[in-house]
Amino acid sequence: MQAQPKSGSGAQPAVAAVTATAGNETRGMWLGLIGVAVFSLTLPFTRIAVAELNPAFVAFGRAVVAGLCSLALLAWMRAPRPTAQQLRGLVITALGVVVGFPLFSSIAMRYVPAAHGAVVVGLLPLATALFGALRFGERPSAGFWLAALAGSGIVIGFALREGGGSFHLADFALFAAVLTAAMGYAEGGRLSQSMGGQQVIAWALVVSLPVTLPVSLWLGWEYGVSASPASWVAFAYVSLFSMFIGFFFWYKGLALGGIARVGQVQLLQPFMSLLGAAVIAGEPLEASNMLFALAVIAVVAVGRRMAVRR
Repeated sequence: MQAQPKSGSGAQPAVAAVTATAGNETRGMWLGLIGVAVFSLTLPFTRIAVAELNPAFVAFGRAVVAGLCSLALLAWMRAPRPTAQQLRGLVITALGVVVGFPLFSSIAMRYVPAAHGAVVVGLLPLATALFGALRFGERPSAGFWLAALAGSGIVIGFALREGGGSFHLADFALFAAVLTAAMGYAEGGRLSQSMGGQQVIAWALVVSLPVTLPVSLWLGWEYGVSASPASWVAFAYVSLFSMFIGFFFWYKGLALGGIARVGQVQLLQPFMSLLGAAVIAGEPLEASNMLFALAVIAVVAVGRRMAVRR
């Protein structure tokens, strides 16, 4: 009498793998949401800082503060040095999130309100998904792309509505900020799968120090650093939280849940920034803004259920 194979013996590992993947995606989404909550206050605080400090000094100076914190963190962790391949990825990450986004967004915040900048930065999820697909082989489904395009269309419509049907010149700086941030997010998210989110942003900041430190010293000498306590508090936030701590959560979330999928959480960032601008910078908050927020949240919920092949 032949022994009968155990029922479902081959299915159990597959079910466990699916469950583990779903668990990682859920955890990645929550970590990504924490990172987005931290980043959402970047533009309001940048707006306050650049009102009295040179925009380029704010951009490079915050990278120096975060870079010095990174040196201490890496020494405490006894982190291994990056390999040559990782170093190339870190340079790309640094160009995007250490130099590009802070510089372009700081320039823009000199000329437009934080609320205006927040809605343009709402294009980040689509841009991040594009970089993830082009560089790292992620393959979002057609439904995912439709949801991403719908969410981005809502954000663009909001920006045009607020701008009276046209874009400000500062919008071009914001578009550059979006592209560079998306590049840095995607590259850093990939690196964090092997290095960990803390080490990725820390090494990216340390690699940047030979450039950011002398440039910051020159800018401080040239334009001065006299500012009110409110401006320095804002500078401290963008240095420690926007440039350093927020990335611990963000890169870990991208590594666990995937660049394209977790990147969609950023669709909530413009509306978190609107609330932050109202509370921190005293900018007006209209009821219509909340209607746009609800529409974007609905799109995020739909996109969350769409397949993404990794």
